Amino acid sequence: MTRLLGIDPGLRFMGWGILEIDGNRLRHIADGVIATDGEQPVPQRLKTLHDGLVQLFEAYRPEEAAVEETYVNRSGSSTLKLGYARGVALLAPALAGIAVSEYGAMEVKRAVVGTGAATKDQVEMMVRRLLPGATIRRADAADALAVAICHAHHRQSRLRVAAGTRMA
Repeated sequence: MTRLLGIDPGLRFMGWGILEIDGNRLRHIADGVIATDGEQPVPQRLKTLHDGLVQLFEAYRPEEAAVEETYVNRSGSSTLKLGYARGVALLAPALAGIAVSEYGAMEVKRAVVGTGAATKDQVEMMVRRLLPGATIRRADAADALAVAICHAHHRQSRLRVAAGTRMA
């Protein structure tokens, strides 16, 4: 059994979701958001995100993490701030010795819904269907769980390929 952490980076709200994977079975453990105060300076907000992730590592002990890649907004300033949050999302698990993978939004949507053109509502609906009992309160948490589901699927594929390679 492996515990996975999915992260949907954001400077205001960083979504997170914890899954356990056992073979082909996924089990929802927890989800939520790390919220920052928009009135605080960016360095303090980044520290809040980092400290929140460290608390998650201590509470849930994930063995692997997956982070959604950012897309470029029309606003360069917004894109840059999202990049800061993404940097924290990549660095914090790496500092904790947790392996980190990255997935693009279309790849996540394809893994969860079956099409890269899925809407946020479709992604959330499929996450709820795939993870019965998940108490998703924010779209950011649903997105983070979708990233974790995507990682679980890709991880299983890599393991099957590796097993096939050893058998040949």
